[in-house]
Amino acid sequence: MSESEGVRRTPLNRERVLAAAVAFADREAGGTDALSMRKLAQDLGVVPMALYKHVANKEELLAGMVDTVVGGIDPPAAGADWKGAVRERVLSARRALRRHPWAPRVIESLPAPTPAVLGHLDAVIGLFRAGGLSADLAHHAMHALGGRLLGFTQELFDASPEAAPDPRVASQLAARYPHIAEVAATAAHAERAEEDGTAVGGGCDDQFEFEFALDVLLDGIERLHLAGWTSAGARRAVQ
Repeated sequence: MSESEGVRRTPLNRERVLAAAVAFADREAGGTDALSMRKLAQDLGVVPMALYKHVANKEELLAGMVDTVVGGIDPPAAGADWKGAVRERVLSARRALRRHPWAPRVIESLPAPTPAVLGHLDAVIGLFRAGGLSADLAHHAMHALGGRLLGFTQELFDASPEAAPDPRVASQLAARYPHIAEVAATAAHAERAEEDGTAVGGGCDDQFEFEFALDVLLDGIERLHLAGWTSAGARRAVQ
């Protein structure tokens, strides 16, 4: 019996279908856009109709793929304080999703959160509540953190080298938008200094910027918690 025949005779189940779909999206340049039930069936060595016993359609397939990815988020270490535990879980989510670049867009495109996404969000709220935060503050903290809870954000600017404008265009932009140019030059200087071993920061490094914003948010949430903040009190203060 050949190896391909052995693969074809492996019993098909939902877990195997989803794992194959995730692997397909990971390796294909088009990600989930390139994925179809026909191509997935070819990968698995089955007829397309065999897949429909395990997933009803592509939307259900995508939701299952998201749950497979989100299922890879690790719980925080036991004994961590609430802020450290939330930070650890969020960074685990970031690691899990960065292994699958297509996942954030799929999560945002689905009509409703999947069970694994809901479970992850519920676990984060549980960490807030176990740390003594009120349900009110936990609610607003979740809004503030937003997609960062799943390890991704929408950046204002593309800071990759490929996005850099032509030097002549850059000088014109700098004259028109001097403050943006100043910040960009500072980041570039920090990046060059880091290459020389003299920088403290990392320039426009995605991971550094993600953790910086996460820490700013968690520090702010902690200050509100210690001050006994409530949304009702905040609304009264601005009236």
